[in-house]
Amino acid sequence: MNRILFDSSEISDGLAVFGAERARHVVETLHGEVGQIIKTGVVDGLIGTSVIEKIEKVAPGYMITARVNHDSKALEPWVDLILAPPRPRVMKRLLPQLAAMGVGKIFLVGAKKVEKDFWGATLLKEENYRPLLIDGLMQAGTTILPQLEIRRNFKRFVTDELESVFPNVTRRVVAHPYKANGQIAPSKDKLLLAVGPEGGWTEEEVELLQSHAFSRYSLGGRILRSDTALIALLARLGE
Repeated sequence: MNRILFDSSEISDGLAVFGAERARHVVETLHGEVGQIIKTGVVDGLIGTSVIEKIEKVAPGYMITARVNHDSKALEPWVDLILAPPRPRVMKRLLPQLAAMGVGKIFLVGAKKVEKDFWGATLLKEENYRPLLIDGLMQAGTTILPQLEIRRNFKRFVTDELESVFPNVTRRVVAHPYKANGQIAPSKDKLLLAVGPEGGWTEEEVELLQSHAFSRYSLGGRILRSDTALIALLARLGE
């Protein structure tokens, strides 16, 4: 954790009270003590620092009280993602990394090659995926929580919703494995990236995205796992 994040509900009269894994990290990894300044922030809010005022030993860990001073804006997300989701265990590894790398919106879409039983995964409940996203934010030292939404019908989403959801995002890229490497001109404009399931989109899905102004991009002819491909794509196309 490079920045401890609080929910706004955890702060009252300028004091944050927190326990569990965050408190354990402060005490055992950062060697926190009363009077120490730590980097903190509020989920979807400002960043800054906090001064530890009290550390209590409570089973099974610690409870910390800190006075907060948050006065700076966090880094804004630079990319939104349309993703044909991989298996839940891969998705669980991937979500913190997406948050850390600056993804703003994540639309999970039902492409043809997505396994149908994915949509019943417990990971899709907010109480299960939200902590994973917050872990990624704390790693990156930022606060803007990615928005995760589900659209099981890929064609309907692209045809009926895409332009209203992303009206001002003109830099659009669809990633698809094929032999030629893609070339995308560097840009500071916000990016909308579409990444298919392992094995890639179907040709019909790629053509539908291209009809909505997506440019085709490839990392080469090798078929990569979803988590490997996504990290490589975000690194290449990044800020």
